[in-house]
Amino acid sequence: MSDLKVIIAPSILAADFNNLQEEIKSIEPFADWIQIDVMDGHFVDNLSFGAPVVDDIDTSLKIDVHLMVENPANRVEEFLKAGAKHITFHAEAVKKSDQRKALIEAIKSGGATAGIAINPETELSEVDDVIDQVDLLLVMSVHPGFGGQAFIDDVLDKVRQARAAHPDLMIQMDGGVDDKTAPKCIEAGANNLVSGSFIFGANNRESAIASLRGSE
Repeated sequence: MSDLKVIIAPSILAADFNNLQEEIKSIEPFADWIQIDVMDGHFVDNLSFGAPVVDDIDTSLKIDVHLMVENPANRVEEFLKAGAKHITFHAEAVKKSDQRKALIEAIKSGGATAGIAINPETELSEVDDVIDQVDLLLVMSVHPGFGGQAFIDDVLDKVRQARAAHPDLMIQMDGGVDDKTAPKCIEAGANNLVSGSFIFGANNRESAIASLRGSE
């Protein structure tokens, strides 16, 4: 892959929610972003955080909101107001090209960067219409909805294809990312890795994050 910096985005889905601010502070010196997984119980079979959680977070890290919801256009404004600096929505939730483009514009107009996500079974060609407009492509390496799932190796081919076609695009991978799978992600061309259980379950979180970057 190119010499793009590898960004590490711990997912608070795996953090101790009763001590969330302390959890975030524990990884803040070592991570780059913090990811908030937003699930509505419809697009995926799970419920999670809303905008008030984002609003309450005090961090120097870039807040990355991953919208796993049926109608992301209805949720963007509340997360922008709460402090999101990056928002990713799913290609499977917004299928019409004009709606995707309008949503990307709304996110960028609100002062954040925009991303589009594809599930493991979704072809890369499904986002050809907006790939040149987004700041980030998220290739899911598990089926979205729950943390702690096993990494799906087959999706690495999509990462390779995306990197070959878009040398400067930020490509994020989310799901089952640990010290064993991270090197595969980076080799394929990913330069933004989301990891929850591996980081927040580690005794030494600095070392865990370093191992994901390949610097340990």
